[in-house]
Amino acid sequence: MHHPQPPSGIHPLLAQRFSPYRFDPSAVVDDHAVGLLLEAARWAPSAGNSQPWGFFIGRPGEPDHDRVLPHLAPNSARWATDASLLVVTLTRRHVDDTQLLYSEFADYDLGQAVAHLTVQAQAMGLAAHQFRAFDLEGLTKELDPKPGWVIISMVAVGKAVGGPPEGRDRRSIAHLRSAPWSPAE
Repeated sequence: MHHPQPPSGIHPLLAQRFSPYRFDPSAVVDDHAVGLLLEAARWAPSAGNSQPWGFFIGRPGEPDHDRVLPHLAPNSARWATDASLLVVTLTRRHVDDTQLLYSEFADYDLGQAVAHLTVQAQAMGLAAHQFRAFDLEGLTKELDPKPGWVIISMVAVGKAVGGPPEGRDRRSIAHLRSAPWSPAE
């Protein structure tokens, strides 16, 4: 059974979170707000306290934003360009230019940092939309991360226009518990 609305009891920041496809282009996320978003990400848990995440931030009207825009896929460019921030997420998978793993949990840990950033955005009256519709090869060439670092995703952050869509659908708890397993015979 799917629950169109989250059950009472989960935190409102989680219950009200959604990924908007429209942002207010006049909204500004100032340096202080950017600092709070990154501070929330900084405090995410990581394996062995490795903290294998990094972020490249671009705001409209700034050169770093202009570096990212050409690499957005057309379907994400339609809505992401109006966001107050475009955040490129990176993880440190390897030690420098070797194949030695920096952390086998790097991608997972980055996900936690992005989740913290997302909840902090929600607490600040902002919304975050995580996405992967961009030219990974082109953006990697443009930003040229240090050896061992790889770009994983992007997050558009800003003031959402409108609220969550009606009838949001999430998989049931029963499905979450049963989907990975083969039926018993």
